[in-house]
Amino acid sequence: MDIRINEELRAYIDPLTEDEFSALERSLLAEGCRDALVLWGDLLVDGHNRYTICKKHDLQFQTVQNTRFETIDDVHLWMIDNHLGRRSVSDFQRGVLALRKKEIMALRAASGDADGNTGPDSTGIDGAGGTSAQDSRPGTGNADGAGGEHGAAAGASGSGESRSRPAIKSREAIAREARISSTTVSHIEKIQKAAAPELVAAVKLGTISINAAAAVASLPEDEQIAAVAGGRKELREAARRVRASKTPTRRAPRADDAGANASTDSTATTADGVAPWEASPETASSAEVAQLRARVASLTEENTVLKQRIAELMSQLNEANPAV
Repeated sequence: MDIRINEELRAYIDPLTEDEFSALERSLLAEGCRDALVLWGDLLVDGHNRYTICKKHDLQFQTVQNTRFETIDDVHLWMIDNHLGRRSVSDFQRGVLALRKKEIMALRAASGDADGNTGPDSTGIDGAGGTSAQDSRPGTGNADGAGGEHGAAAGASGSGESRSRPAIKSREAIAREARISSTTVSHIEKIQKAAAPELVAAVKLGTISINAAAAVASLPEDEQIAAVAGGRKELREAARRVRASKTPTRRAPRADDAGANASTDSTATTADGVAPWEASPETASSAEVAQLRARVASLTEENTVLKQRIAELMSQLNEANPAV
């Protein structure tokens, strides 16, 4: 059977870097293509890089049909869940994929298809058919992607338990789906809406953090491009300038205020009889207090996500170096 390539599907997930593609090619030449390519009819869904390498070197490969796909959106959702289940996917890509999933599910809900009648078979993040801990370790296996896809073929015709899925409504739900913080999701949404292509590329390369890129994205496009051209240092400085411009400043005292209070500076109090330096947060600027509290909540959430990622990495390390 001739295998058909859809360029939109090939590009739906970020392509491998040159180093990742070379590592995959070496693995296939050394071990052969151990993982079946996933098809929908004659259309290739999963395994574009393996297919390219196998055709180039005349290597044997197997295929498996996913008979549960009914629409191209089913295919997209399966691809998204399959990649979100990997440990090596960057936070930026996780957020992008989860936001795509939200959009698809919202459209289905609007058209009355959220009951799962045309929902795809899904590997899910933790569900049956997902990428196993062993096979999703970075650098292992020879399936497409930086982290391997040995669970992809197994999940291609899985149980279908995830076919009925409600639309993802909140930013918090998207964050849980992608295993990142809701603040990071918010930053990624801003980057997608306002960032110049050059800035997006810098985020993907790791030249600038998601947080800083969201700040730089508020600048005019020509200033974004100039910051990217200036390299990592200029990007950090641009982000610092944007943040500084948004930091609220206290109003300087007026001359008449200073004159009226000149004789009582050392004993000045608030209307409640409390010295300014002893005032509670309730008596401070409400905008500043709200901003600080939001920042604390954001950092707490990010800390929780980081702890989860550290636990995953420790698990990978233990699997890669088992006790003798």
